[in-house]
Amino acid sequence: MEYIKKQRRLFLDHLSKNTLHSEPVNLYEPIAYLLALGGKRFRPILTLMAADCFDTNPKEALNAAMAVEVFHNFTLMHDDIMDAAPLRRGKPTVHYKWNVNTAILSGDAMLIKAYQQLESYSPSLFNSLTRLLSQTALEVCEGQQHDIDFETRDDVSLQEYLTMITQKTAVLLGCALQMGAIVAKASESDSRALYQFGVQLGIAFQLQDDYLDTFGDPAVFGKQVGGDIVENKKTILYHYTLALGSSKQQQELHNQFASSFSQTNQKIKSVKKLFLETGAAKATQEMIKKYIQNAFRCLDELQIDASKKQILLNFGNAMMQRSN
Repeated sequence: MEYIKKQRRLFLDHLSKNTLHSEPVNLYEPIAYLLALGGKRFRPILTLMAADCFDTNPKEALNAAMAVEVFHNFTLMHDDIMDAAPLRRGKPTVHYKWNVNTAILSGDAMLIKAYQQLESYSPSLFNSLTRLLSQTALEVCEGQQHDIDFETRDDVSLQEYLTMITQKTAVLLGCALQMGAIVAKASESDSRALYQFGVQLGIAFQLQDDYLDTFGDPAVFGKQVGGDIVENKKTILYHYTLALGSSKQQQELHNQFASSFSQTNQKIKSVKKLFLETGAAKATQEMIKKYIQNAFRCLDELQIDASKKQILLNFGNAMMQRSN
């Protein structure tokens, strides 16, 4: 879609002109390295689109978009340390390329730089933007902690899982949209409706990610399927299997996730079979549809031109088009 490409080019041009290359090199070079690794840039694009929806020049929202993107990458830098991840978007993670201490400190600097991006706005806008970013940042941390805690728990409920992905993933999409609305001085009701659109879409996106990791086409999805099963990640499919399966199926799932299975392909095959036979796969697809519908219903509340709503609708559909 040309409109989305236009906003993406606008942001990337701003990013290239404002990425710091300063002293000390070992503090700022890792930041520039991570920001240059790419990605779809969904979040900053949403900020620019939100401003445009209220007839504000997207250029006025560039610093807010930058704050969102820098904050997002800060979370990735620290997440990679916690996960001991060697790769990020096919390239060495910062703590592998440099070291853990460098990654921690550069990540801390990124968080500070995210807030500094907002200093260009008027005091009233700055207060609103920083309040939103602070609340979102805290929720992201809470979601990350829940995710860590869930790794050692066998009693995680479906609702707890949904709360975790809402905090860890979805609230930042809502934040990105609401920041654009704040810059455009939209009404409180429109600002909140956009926020909820982003949150509901973010939940749907994460649920779809869970589903496609097991049932997606690697050529379309962009990575080998079954990774979550191999890593014993308790995704929405896992929770639905426990909720819908018989006691025998539940026990089999527990056994599969408790073992250090050497037959990786067989493990993937066995767990996929459970996901299908219990109806977990179908239930997940239905839940994805529900959250997409929830997101699009939020657009009905917006007091903006129909053409602007259509742009947001098209973007939502584009985000979700990663089929199997």
